[in-house]
Amino acid sequence: MITTALTDALVRGAFELEDTGRGVLPHRLPAWVREQFPDPQLLSVERQPSGVRVVFDTEATEVQLDVHPSRAVYRGVSRPRGRIDAFVGGALLRSDELTGGDAVEIDLQTGSATPHEGPPHTTALTDLPSGSKRIELWLPHNESVELLGLRSDAPLIPVTGSQPVWMHHGSSISHGSNAAAPTGIWPVVAARQAGVELRNLGLGGSAMVDPFLARVMRDLPADLISVKLGINVVNADAMRVRAFVPAVHGFLDTLRDGHPHTPLVLISPIFCGIHEHAAGPGAFDPESFSTGQVRFVATGTPGDETQGRLTLSVIRRELASLVERRAADPNLHYLDGIELFGERDAALLPLPDGLHPGPEAHRLIGERFASFAFAPGGPFAATAATVAAPRVSS
Repeated sequence: MITTALTDALVRGAFELEDTGRGVLPHRLPAWVREQFPDPQLLSVERQPSGVRVVFDTEATEVQLDVHPSRAVYRGVSRPRGRIDAFVGGALLRSDELTGGDAVEIDLQTGSATPHEGPPHTTALTDLPSGSKRIELWLPHNESVELLGLRSDAPLIPVTGSQPVWMHHGSSISHGSNAAAPTGIWPVVAARQAGVELRNLGLGGSAMVDPFLARVMRDLPADLISVKLGINVVNADAMRVRAFVPAVHGFLDTLRDGHPHTPLVLISPIFCGIHEHAAGPGAFDPESFSTGQVRFVATGTPGDETQGRLTLSVIRRELASLVERRAADPNLHYLDGIELFGERDAALLPLPDGLHPGPEAHRLIGERFASFAFAPGGPFAATAATVAAPRVSS
């Protein structure tokens, strides 16, 4: 078997790869951010490789990827393991559930944390069809993984493509919470449907209109950009209207410093009943601890909107107004999150934990976003078609 080094040429969608001594760890944010703001929540989610994949062309009939997973588990709560989705020639060959790895067991009632160590995991693809083919190994969206080794019975060739790059930032919903598999999260559903290269900066609990995130996005190459803001600011009760609106303006201004004409979609929150008219902070519902399915509640008082506190309905109003006031930017577009997932959708596909959409809802949101953004006349359609078109020599 041939061993191939896991480098930036093969690992797509990560900002950088950290050498851990036993392998490489994909990071979705640069080291300077992690040093500047070492928030435990942010550090935990940025190293979960949502949207990151190992991609190559090969004639191999056998490929093996060794990883060492790491995750948080909650005592008494059933949470599905992460998966590696393996695509061969554009078709899903298998969705491989992770085993082993390290875990930190957290008691939600006491806050205690107990570490557990486990063995690495191998995703093995065997009896692959002969001939040249493209293989994509989508890494788990909900566990971090050190990439330990990549082996095959034929050389692996890095892919150099001309797909448009779509860079997206959002909350845990964009990160993929409650999705069943890494290619089931809504940004991946939309990207695969549209045929674009995704860089997913969905960061669970950390879409807080952070200036450092705007700087990261400003400096990364992108043909298409979207930003989905609101739910985390409400969850944390982090701002009032007076602070939120200028912060979003500043975020967009920073993006425009690096991407002055790139199509940019600002997305408001999807429907979430607990926060539509009740401010945060959000909290775990203690009564759900014994049920095996943790649920969230809003602790704010309905009516606090008159004091400038943020609810989802207020945020949608303010973001729509903000985009109207930036009408001089013809490439800035607003998408009401209710168009992606509204109250009727929530009645048919209830949010399992009161906050995050389940697998069917993720697919619905992804399909609707693709129909909005990439369909003829959509904000991404013309740029995506132009970038993806083959160049003709004169």
